[in-house]
Amino acid sequence: QVQLVESGGGLVQTGGSLTLTCTDSGRPFSWSAMGWFRQAPGKEHEFVAAISRHGGSTAYADSVKGRVTISGDNQMKMVYLQMSSLEPEDTAVYYCAADTRPIWGGKGFVGDYWGQGTQVTVST
Repeated sequence: QVQLVESGGGLVQTGGSLTLTCTDSGRPFSWSAMGWFRQAPGKEHEFVAAISRHGGSTAYADSVKGRVTISGDNQMKMVYLQMSSLEPEDTAVYYCAADTRPIWGGKGFVGDYWGQGTQVTVST
């Protein structure tokens, strides 16, 4: 089965940095983009960033642009979300998701598979 596993969450102080990892650890499957979303208590799911299968295209939410970088290893079995200058408003459960459409054009994202999430808490 498809299995996406997030790791790297934790508690960090305001202004700190954290790198999340999404590991594609299940059966091989075809995907065109991998993305990160987050959900804070009482709020809706929010898109954070996405990267294309071959790493050539990325997209970021305005709320994190300049503070977050999405990348992947050579085989794209691991996708990373490097976050810096973290603020309390970044506190949320962060999820990775896979878009299995044949092509991802760099805009929009359809999450067909999701991980279980990892908690990020930014303290004041």
